Amino acid sequence: MQNKPHVESWYAASANQQLAFPPLQGESTADVCIIGGGYTGLSTAIHLRKLGYSVIVLEANKVGWGASGRNGGHVGTGQRADQETLEKMVGLDHAKALWQLGLEAVATVCSLIDEFSIDCELKTGNLHVASKAREQADLIAEVEHLRSVYDYQKIRYVEQQELAQMTSGQGFHGATLDTAARHLHPLNYAIGLARAASETGAVIHEGSRVISYSEGKQVTVNTDAGSVRASYLVLGCNGYLEKLEPRTAGRIMPINNYMLATEPLPEALARQLIRDDTSMSDSLFVIDYWKLSADNRLLFGGGESYTRRFPKDIGRFVRKYMLRIYPELETTRVEYGWGGTLAITLNRMPDFGRLSANTFYAHGYSGHGVPTATLAGKLLAEVISGSAERFDVMASVPSKTFPGGTLLRFPGLVAGMLFYSLRDRLG
Repeated sequence: MQNKPHVESWYAASANQQLAFPPLQGESTADVCIIGGGYTGLSTAIHLRKLGYSVIVLEANKVGWGASGRNGGHVGTGQRADQETLEKMVGLDHAKALWQLGLEAVATVCSLIDEFSIDCELKTGNLHVASKAREQADLIAEVEHLRSVYDYQKIRYVEQQELAQMTSGQGFHGATLDTAARHLHPLNYAIGLARAASETGAVIHEGSRVISYSEGKQVTVNTDAGSVRASYLVLGCNGYLEKLEPRTAGRIMPINNYMLATEPLPEALARQLIRDDTSMSDSLFVIDYWKLSADNRLLFGGGESYTRRFPKDIGRFVRKYMLRIYPELETTRVEYGWGGTLAITLNRMPDFGRLSANTFYAHGYSGHGVPTATLAGKLLAEVISGSAERFDVMASVPSKTFPGGTLLRFPGLVAGMLFYSLRDRLG
């Protein structure tokens, strides 16, 4: 099968290495077969190889082809849902365990980058801004809660006056600065993970779309050109799961998100936009997120659409959201625009689980995928090796099926997103 090249994005244009892995041909065997060559699959492969397992990774296109190579590159602390929400959902002790795993997720990203010398523009800090005046109190309360209940001292509240010195962005009402958060070039990170997995002995096959699999004492995974027999199976497909596994598909919703990259900006203008070169995000339900590249391009993600098709001119589509925050970029050229598919869940927490004694999955990262999918690989390797405690901290978070399952989830999502986007606009 012909694998698709990476989409035309700034990430693909600035990829610092080109890897190529042959498609699966004929019959192969391994201890573990992994479906999906994104962060989940590649991190799982690395951590399994460290434990001595033989591993085969099957990727339908190129490694990092999906959301792993197209996202905003933010490596945030904690979980996608905030801690007070998690405390109500699972209780304080479980919420504290989830918080620690969230910190470990960021540390795992950094340690893999260091261990395997992955060149991916790793930088420090995230500035999360309040888009509405009434949200100032929420951010102040969140900082105090994290400091007092979780003893997390690497976050502080930024008053509006100070914030105006840190960014020229318009419409903000205070912010939180998290100095333990990171940000990076997501495709170069994925490519680095693939190189690391291969160097540690994992076998990777690109252009190898899985069409079916069967379970039993061993699993058999089939592509159109071959098959893999393995003792364990890991599903790391996320937003591209489609109809491969109906038992879990109804708990995630694939959605499209869009980004642009400007032309390189003069140093003075770049520092005006983001003085300290942090990543940034806002508090809208349909979130905007942005950062600067190593060559001072603004990489901006924002906007929403309610069809399965991408906008014809993605750069133009996203540009209006960028200009709402940075009107001084009116004459700045947009050189790249691209979109990608991620998976969200109803509660915005990832969905980890077992389908049988030897079939595991992790998906539904809901926009928090760089750290969480990387950690998922570590926890999947642990549970396969017989240590389930930490995997179960994630897997025991309640995960609901979208109303109507896969048949009606999309119309329901459209109605919900329209409501929340209207609320964003009307305040």
